[in-house]
Amino acid sequence: MKHVTDKMSRIVKDLVMSEEEAELKKRGYCLGTTLGEGSYAKVKSAFSEKLRKRVAVKIINRKRAPKDFREKFLPRELQVLKVVDHHNVIALFEILEIHHKLYIVMEHAGHGDLLEYIKLRGAQSEDQARKMFKQMMDGIDYLHKNHIAHRDLKCENLLLDSENTLKVSDFGFARFYDNGVTSKTFCGSAAYAAPEVLQGIPYHVPLHDIWAMGIILYIMICASMPYDDSNLKRMVRDQTEKKVSFSKSKKISVDCKDLVHRILEVNVKKRASIAMMSEHPWIRGASGSASTSVNQPYPIQPVTSEDKRKDKVSEDKARATFLTDLHLRPEERDGKKKSKDKVGKSETPDMTLQPEAKA
Repeated sequence: MKHVTDKMSRIVKDLVMSEEEAELKKRGYCLGTTLGEGSYAKVKSAFSEKLRKRVAVKIINRKRAPKDFREKFLPRELQVLKVVDHHNVIALFEILEIHHKLYIVMEHAGHGDLLEYIKLRGAQSEDQARKMFKQMMDGIDYLHKNHIAHRDLKCENLLLDSENTLKVSDFGFARFYDNGVTSKTFCGSAAYAAPEVLQGIPYHVPLHDIWAMGIILYIMICASMPYDDSNLKRMVRDQTEKKVSFSKSKKISVDCKDLVHRILEVNVKKRASIAMMSEHPWIRGASGSASTSVNQPYPIQPVTSEDKRKDKVSEDKARATFLTDLHLRPEERDGKKKSKDKVGKSETPDMTLQPEAKA
């Protein structure tokens, strides 16, 4: 009897999936391979007849998703995706609802994420790292100028398109913020988190992203982590004691090292801003000119005070029970298997970088 029931369940499931795929096809999307899959969400490649190109479709099963994700993180992510429009931020094309599933149609990043890129190719030349870092600066500068903080910047959330243009993605922890307002929310990955975040000190929201940018720059040029996050107490101590060093086996310019140190500054009042980064000698490089688009205004749909009010609801909740939870995205904290639903990410096992071996 159980065998018959299971068989019937599979048949019904196949029929439902076929119906959904047929509905998507009516709307101009032909689903392809699965790029990543989590406990209640998956990302599939698709071809858009309207756009005449490949897209990534994030499919979220509302019935399986935990309540905090449905009510807090998902609305916030969608709110951000609907208003952003920048060539270094992953683009949203359309949001569809079919039955109990949400289909988020986004830009497809064909070359995977930055972590995969570095794992395959090793440490980047300073010229290549500068190019990618400028693109990240432009994307984050755009977000900050429009009062949006990402709060989960890491190599896995920086995608590369077919021309290796860097795109900021995954806004599961993003929020709108007002200048001068601090937050107590602990989110993101511990390896990329600033010391004030790890220590439970209320932090200025955009500075969460700035510190992570310094970690990412270090990874670009060293292909390793600046700190060992296997012991968070020791990592915080190393951060506060400014123990960032570079292997003598790698030839890294004085200017590049200086920029890393200025970004990974414990004193938040002295930590480099994006405006300061854009004027730094290493960013100017051989051309002698800063990134063309940093500090330039970008058009965006206006964010109302009501948007910000809604975003602040339940914002200052208690921190994660264990600091190691900071490695997890919100949907992973319910004890389910780790999500891999990155937009346009290839189906590659999770990879970690080791801390730099000090010479």
